[in-house]
Amino acid sequence: MNLPEIKSEEDIRNALAGWNRFGIEVYVATFKIPKGKISTYGRIAKRIGAPKSYRAVANALHKNPLHPVVPCHRVVKSDGGFGGDPERAAERRILVAKEGVPIEDGKVKMSEEILYE
Repeated sequence: MNLPEIKSEEDIRNALAGWNRFGIEVYVATFKIPKGKISTYGRIAKRIGAPKSYRAVANALHKNPLHPVVPCHRVVKSDGGFGGDPERAAERRILVAKEGVPIEDGKVKMSEEILYE
């Protein structure tokens, strides 16, 4: 996907015009996670008003057309684990570790300090 420069929530919505609303809301919520913080699929689902849709959030992020602008690597399972295939999980683990997120035994060491809303 050849996209214009994306710097805001509005830019994301414009870049994904015609996509389904659920996916756009997932990408917008994920876009807001700052470097050095993480969220979970469940927290994203709650944030967009679909609290039981954490698996659909994971599926949407698996298809993220805006990475790394929409930092899907900052979204993990509720236990701090990295979902998906092992190779992609390892890549995401490396990215968040480089951003200062603590990793222990292959998972994010969960704390209120690093959790974003």
